[in-house]
Amino acid sequence: MKSICFYFQVHQPFRLKSYRFFDIGSHANYFDDYTNSFILKRVAEKCYLPMNKLLLELIQRYGDSFKVSFSISGIALDQFELYSKEVLDSFKKLADTKCVEFICETYSHSLSSLKSPAEFQSQVLKHKNRIQSLFGVELKTFRNTELIYSDEIGEMVANMGFNTMLSEGAKHVLGWKSPNFLYCNARNPKLKLLLKNFRLSDDIAFRFGQRNWPEWPLTAEKFSHWLANTDTDQEVVNLFMDYETFGEHQWADTGIFDFFRALPSQVFRHTKFGFHTPSEVSKLIQPVGSLHVPYPISWADEERDLTAWLGNELQNEAFDKLYELEDKVRACNDPDITYDWERLQTSDHFYYMCTKWFSDGDVHKYFNHYSTPYEAFINYMNVLADFTLRIEKKLIEQRENLDKPKTGSGPLNRDNSKPRKENCKFSDFDKLPDHIIKSIIKVVDIEKIHPVFDENHQHIVNKFLHNMEGEAKRTFLERLNEEKDQGQYSSTDKEEIKAHLINLVAELS
Repeated sequence: MKSICFYFQVHQPFRLKSYRFFDIGSHANYFDDYTNSFILKRVAEKCYLPMNKLLLELIQRYGDSFKVSFSISGIALDQFELYSKEVLDSFKKLADTKCVEFICETYSHSLSSLKSPAEFQSQVLKHKNRIQSLFGVELKTFRNTELIYSDEIGEMVANMGFNTMLSEGAKHVLGWKSPNFLYCNARNPKLKLLLKNFRLSDDIAFRFGQRNWPEWPLTAEKFSHWLANTDTDQEVVNLFMDYETFGEHQWADTGIFDFFRALPSQVFRHTKFGFHTPSEVSKLIQPVGSLHVPYPISWADEERDLTAWLGNELQNEAFDKLYELEDKVRACNDPDITYDWERLQTSDHFYYMCTKWFSDGDVHKYFNHYSTPYEAFINYMNVLADFTLRIEKKLIEQRENLDKPKTGSGPLNRDNSKPRKENCKFSDFDKLPDHIIKSIIKVVDIEKIHPVFDENHQHIVNKFLHNMEGEAKRTFLERLNEEKDQGQYSSTDKEEIKAHLINLVAELS
C-alpha cells in the first residue's frame, strides 16, 4: 500500500504593537494583546475548532485507517492557554485517538537553526517537553520552522535523537528526482527525510478557491484520481500545509471542509493509498538514497529558499542585531527577558520586512499587518532598542549587587544567602560550559576575583582566558601577575571569593 502523509502547521505569532522611537526607554509593553487575542479567537472559530471536530469525526468513522500529523509552535500553545483553552482541549481529544502524530519544532517558531546551534537545541528541547507534557506523546519526528533544511541542520536534528524530519521537495535540489520517495540525510543516514509534494499540497492550500484556476472546482473525487495516476513505483505523497488553510485562508464557503470530509472515502475507493503519519512512513519504506542540500531550503515562495525572511538588508540587520544579544540574555538569567527574547525570534517578524513584490507579493501582503516592510523594520528595531536597554540595565544591576561591599567584608560581598550548587567545586570550574564562564566574566569585577587563580588552578585560569577578550583579558593577566608579586589577600578572603563564584554558577545554571 502506498501512503498519504498529511502534515499541518499550527502557528500564530505574538504580533508587536506600534512602538515609536519616543517609547524607547519608557515601557516594555511590546506585544499587541488585543490584536493577538482577536486574531487567535477568530482563527479558532473559523479553522481550529471546526477542523479539529471534522478530523475527530473522520477518525471515529475510519479508525486507524485515517491519520494526520501536526506541529504546533510553542507560542501558539501559549496563546491557546491565554485566549482559547477550548482549542487546546480539542487537540487533546485528537491526541487521545492515537491516530495523530505530534511533531517537534522550535518553541518560538524561530530561525535559530541558521544562527545559533545552542539556542536551536534549547528551543527544540523546550518544545519537546511542552508537547509531551500536554499530550502525553513521544516525539520522534522533527520539522524546522518553515520546513527550513540543510545537510548541517539535518545532522543537528539527528544528533538530538530524532529519526525522521520533514522538508520541502524543492525542484532545484531534487532535479529529476521525485518527492514521492523516502530519502535520508547526507551526513547522517539514520535521519529519514519526507519531502513535500508542493504541487498537490498547493492545489489545496493556495489554488483551491481560485475560480480562474483551470482545475477549479477541485473535488475530492478529482483529487483522488490525481493520486491514483501517480507513477506506480512512487511510495508516498506528502501533503504539507498551514492548518489555517481550512476556514481561514480558504473560507468555508469555498467548500474546503466538504472537500476534506469526502476525501478519505474517495481515496479508499479510487486509489491504493492509505493514510499514515511521518514516523509510520519512515518505518514502512526504505530510503532510496541520500539527499544533498548544502544550502538551506524552505517551503516559502517560488524560490524555496530563505529570501522570505533574510532576503534584504533590513531583514539581515534586524536578524544580526537580535542574535548579538544572545550571550547577554543568558547572562541576565531573567525569565521576563528570556520570554521576550523568545517571542522576538519568531520568524514572522522578519517575514513582515520582505520586499518581494513579484510572483509571491500577494502571499506576503496577505500575511502582513504592516503597511510597508519599512514600517515593520522600524517598529521591530525600536522594540529591539528598548529590549537592549533592559538587558544592559539588568546586567548593571547584577554587577552592582555582586560588587556591593558590606561593613567588615573582604574583597567581595559576603552575602552567601543564596543557595549553592552542592555538586559544584571551584576546582571543577574548568569543566563548566563556556557560556557559563562567559556569563561570570560579564557580571563580576575581574579585579576582585583574580586572587583565587594561583599556580594550583592553572587549568581554571586557561578556561577563563579562553573565554575572555580585549580589555578584560589584559586586566586579568595584569592582576594575576600582581598577585604573584604581592600576595595581599588572606586565605579567608580567597575562600569567600570561591564561595561567591560557586553561588553565581548556581544562579546561572
